[in-house]
Amino acid sequence: MFRQIFVNLSIKDMARSQAFFKALDLGFNPRFTNEQGACLEIGDNFYAMLLVEPFFQGFTQKPIGDAHQATEVILALSVDSRAEVEAVIAKAVAAGATTPNEPKDFGFMFQHGFADLDGHQWEVFWMDEAAAPAQM
Repeated sequence: MFRQIFVNLSIKDMARSQAFFKALDLGFNPRFTNEQGACLEIGDNFYAMLLVEPFFQGFTQKPIGDAHQATEVILALSVDSRAEVEAVIAKAVAAGATTPNEPKDFGFMFQHGFADLDGHQWEVFWMDEAAAPAQM
């Protein structure tokens, strides 16, 4: 099995992006952070590499998509309660995020999301797995 995940996201402004995620109480690994890329620590063995566009372009032959115009990926983060979902979304909005969708309450699961400063979509959810239907 795999041991870690590093999601790579293109960004326009390093200082602005770091300030945004710090406002969500997230930190960066200084060993893997400089003016071209920053290692956002999301959870145990779960990281996002925020890479300024010219540096990001060096990893692909394809054009970089504009996350404000199209969705390539939705990053889903689980938390321990519905209240924590709401708290994360409130912090994100206060730091400049938008909320592209209304919150959804499925009874056993509650989710709400935000689009970060570069348009990447993050869904924050709480789920009671024991109460989930047998098949989704």
